[in-house]
Amino acid sequence: MASRFALGDMMAGLLFVGSTVADVIIRTPRLPYTGDDVHITSQQVSLGGCAYNAFQAARAAAPAECTLFSPVGSGVWGDWVRAALKQRGIVSAAPQVEEPNGCCYCLVEPDGERTFLCDHGAEYRFEPEWFEGLPDYDGVYLCGLEVEEATGGVILDWLEKHPPRRLYFAPGPRILRIPPEKMARLMALGAVFHLNEAELCHFTHCDDVAHAAHMLHSLTHNDVIVTLGERGAYVLGSGCESFIPGVPARVMDTIGAGDAHIGAVMACEAAGLPLEEAVRHANRVSAAVVSQTGAELSAEACTLLRNDPLA
Repeated sequence: MASRFALGDMMAGLLFVGSTVADVIIRTPRLPYTGDDVHITSQQVSLGGCAYNAFQAARAAAPAECTLFSPVGSGVWGDWVRAALKQRGIVSAAPQVEEPNGCCYCLVEPDGERTFLCDHGAEYRFEPEWFEGLPDYDGVYLCGLEVEEATGGVILDWLEKHPPRRLYFAPGPRILRIPPEKMARLMALGAVFHLNEAELCHFTHCDDVAHAAHMLHSLTHNDVIVTLGERGAYVLGSGCESFIPGVPARVMDTIGAGDAHIGAVMACEAAGLPLEEAVRHANRVSAAVVSQTGAELSAEACTLLRNDPLA
């Protein structure tokens, strides 16, 4: 399958299917142990969720028509998310639901590494009728968390009936918890897998990134993108295989770095960039994300990225 495409041609742009949540960011000197009592450094609430993070990074990275398909529920966190989206002028194409929204507790250690404690709610539940009337899309983003949920098959059903030109799949750290039957359906759809080094090696039981990527490629027959933290990214695509160096950054936290990376790749490919160049720019977007607190790019970072030529 080709590693680049153009918007238009009787198809819509980019669709981001998944969660939008409140990230409760807790900076702690260390992770607690059983029965421990740790005094945290600080806490704040930020808009997050894998689909939202990828969506907002795509809009910052390159011109593209982006649609967020993220159900927002009720309760304290649902009200907070709804108000935050309204403040940003964002309307989700998925309906409002009565089930309470969950949230994500993000424990951030001094080196910026994050550990998530997640309460899944309405933002992870999907109904077949919600997808009725949606157009076909050039590119679709999907996270492994949504696939793992009981209603993940609903999303896959729709994708099989309306396959996008490019399906981008980010399985996440719970990759081995995704039922094999669902993973097989994603591979049959020829998904572009986007995952980090640990996730890839965990899934393939292979410690060599290049070898592991080739193993995954033999199953998907499509591109594989592996993020390597500060070292950059490895790309195995149609006619290309290379390591793309990272961009130096002072790490505040790593929340949403992978989400931002895949969102940027999607937007840059939609703008016509070859895969390697799209990943090169995505490395810059990820560096901008880890340089601040939380996953949502600041207005200053968005302006800088938009004003910087892609080529």
